[in-house]
Amino acid sequence: MIDIFHDFYRGKRVLVTGHTGFKGSWLSIWLHELGAEVIGVAQDPFTERDNFVLSGIGQRIKADIRADIRDGERIKEIFRQYQPEIVFHLAAQPLVRLSYDIPVETYQTNVMGTIHILEAIRFTDSVKVGVMITTDKCYENREQIWGYRENEPMGGYDPYSSSKGAAEIAIASWRRSFFHPGVYEKHGKSIASVRAGNVIGGGDWALDRIIPDCIKALEAGKPIEIRSPKAIRPWQHVLEPLSGYMLLAQKMWDDPVKYCEGWNFGPRAESITNVWDVASMVIENYGSGELKDLSDPDALHEAKLLMLDISKAKFQLDWEPRMSLGKCVQLVVDWYKRYKEEDAYTLCVEHIEKYLQE
Repeated sequence: MIDIFHDFYRGKRVLVTGHTGFKGSWLSIWLHELGAEVIGVAQDPFTERDNFVLSGIGQRIKADIRADIRDGERIKEIFRQYQPEIVFHLAAQPLVRLSYDIPVETYQTNVMGTIHILEAIRFTDSVKVGVMITTDKCYENREQIWGYRENEPMGGYDPYSSSKGAAEIAIASWRRSFFHPGVYEKHGKSIASVRAGNVIGGGDWALDRIIPDCIKALEAGKPIEIRSPKAIRPWQHVLEPLSGYMLLAQKMWDDPVKYCEGWNFGPRAESITNVWDVASMVIENYGSGELKDLSDPDALHEAKLLMLDISKAKFQLDWEPRMSLGKCVQLVVDWYKRYKEEDAYTLCVEHIEKYLQE
């Protein structure tokens, strides 16, 4: 595999929380291909068709552990046992609409769960780098037409978004209180938080997400029902932000004091478009299907417009998106057209290769 990280990950002990999830499974596959010793910590996958299950990545990595990040003692015990050097924290309750049904659990997972990971990092000497994954929805969203920068206020309307804003505040507090860059030689740890846009890719079957909704409808021969056709989102292939997280971790390892901050990894401006257009592109690539507008004026609040400013990652990390939205949707649909007949692990590796050749 093409290695844009120049053998950095080979032999490194990397702990990934949420490795059974959509983003976590892709990250674990990529790290495994680069020769990292991956320790996965998560709850069970969502469905039997998830990328984690179909790819069989759980059998390939060093450890595939079931644990709940709300159980702080269990998490510390896992860290003690495996002595990770780099931590990618992705485990979360990731759905806006579900957060209205389970607000307390959403906060317990996204805020206290994150704090438990930070505490495990604090008490495990081997950990040098912690990359805490939140979301673009952590910002106080004013539905403004320009992208949010890393130094703008945290907030969030719904329980999911606000829990991620709260997690960001906790991460910043722990960094100042326990991992202050000014006294790095005392603690030896570099902690950053990262925010990405609406991530799409193969093997995602989560509820209330546009690509899984499209594919489920297409496979059942039914029209694709669109709840918020005009909602504008920063769409990106799952490999885009993952490449940013991995590059950031490498930079933090080499220069820990310089990079321990918040970072945005979003798409280019031309990939920011509405839900209806993305669903139309899916149909075009799939070769069949139709859309049905189900807009409900009384629906639960979801942001209509949200964009990220990625200037900081571009200029300070030399990271930028590789794919156009058209190419991104093409690759996503390709996965869903092939997953039933082909080996999902090989398919994911092929897609990583294609992405790196962009």
